[in-house]
Amino acid sequence: MKGPQKPFYKKSMKERHSTLQISASLSDEEIERYKKFGSLGEELSDYFIENSIGVMEVPLGIALNFIVNSREVIVPMAVEESSVVAAASYAAKLARPSGGFFATTSGSIMIAQIQLLNCDDTHGARLKIMEQKDEILTLARNQDPTLESLGGGPCDLQVRILENSDDPMIIVHLLVDTKDAMGANTVNTMAESIAPLLEKITNGQVCLRIISNLADQRLARSRCIIKKQDIGEDTVDGVVRAYQFAKMDPYRAATHNKGIMNGISAVVLATGNDTRAVEAGAHAFAAKSGQYSPLTTWEKNRDGDLIGTIELPLAVGTVGGTVSLHPKAKTNLKILGAETSENLAEIMASVGLAQNFAALRALATEGIQAGHMKLHAKNIAIMAGASSGNLEQIVSRMIAEGNIRLDRAKEIIKELRTF
Repeated sequence: MKGPQKPFYKKSMKERHSTLQISASLSDEEIERYKKFGSLGEELSDYFIENSIGVMEVPLGIALNFIVNSREVIVPMAVEESSVVAAASYAAKLARPSGGFFATTSGSIMIAQIQLLNCDDTHGARLKIMEQKDEILTLARNQDPTLESLGGGPCDLQVRILENSDDPMIIVHLLVDTKDAMGANTVNTMAESIAPLLEKITNGQVCLRIISNLADQRLARSRCIIKKQDIGEDTVDGVVRAYQFAKMDPYRAATHNKGIMNGISAVVLATGNDTRAVEAGAHAFAAKSGQYSPLTTWEKNRDGDLIGTIELPLAVGTVGGTVSLHPKAKTNLKILGAETSENLAEIMASVGLAQNFAALRALATEGIQAGHMKLHAKNIAIMAGASSGNLEQIVSRMIAEGNIRLDRAKEIIKELRTF
């Protein structure tokens, strides 16, 4: 008689693969794909997440031509979308004659939020918290002496009241300088540590204690100039008009900002940082005014050149978590030459600005599909079964015909085989 089944998470990788193959009716060839772990290796793959069965590969490329704050930068980008790397490299090349990208950050401050409910006197409780600010900060500071020794740690306390008719709440913001780490675990631990003291001070009840991904105390900014003589006056005007469209219309702004994040998220992923946190912060920041708006601006200067700027929260790190454990992420940071989290954020913001220019230029001139056409045709040809020997011929024929479809690619392959 069989005993109780071992839980999936307690099984070895080999046992998980065997269970999965049976449950999902996978062939030997299909299950074999999950047995290759690349540079991450089986052990780290199993360490990083629960119920691991393997890794999901994403193409990794490098964007070239970038100068950020007078330094040549090679930018690793992990992304599956065609033309992203090429577009960023193209835009960076056009920014070079004017010195490339000039970037700054506002620091490395993260926010932990503590929610207090059922306080006897909401406004009085707020002032009591501020009266004991030093004691609260000291308690939080004691949670991470190492961060304190590096010049970081808790640096301020802010208290907000969110009013509603039934149940007003106090929201305490603990501001923490996390230095070169993204800092989620650190600030969450500090928020947990001060919760009992806040309850004691206010006679209230703490509910949520969690980091905010709207990291508006950790902004990255970048600017560049694209010369009119290099792109033409019509293109300058077209990019400005495209930006103005996004500024006035949230439907357009959403796609505008998606293009920015094509570049930024690719660098975030390549360096082992948290793509979901960065994207959540960026989109929340874009909506702070009450209307969802573009994260970049584009305008003409007196000479008719195109001036681009970007500003957004970038909570990223060069140490800690996956950044310090993933072998390829560590090497990608070495390629970037980003020694601090602020350096990294400056590069990411510059990539986002470059990516946005490339998209707007394409939209304002030949249209976005023209730039994607060859790469899309290549993907279709490979899906149809093209080999390295006939790939370019198939792609060229589909583009010439204006018929980039899977069925047409298969027809061309069949025709070529008859010769």
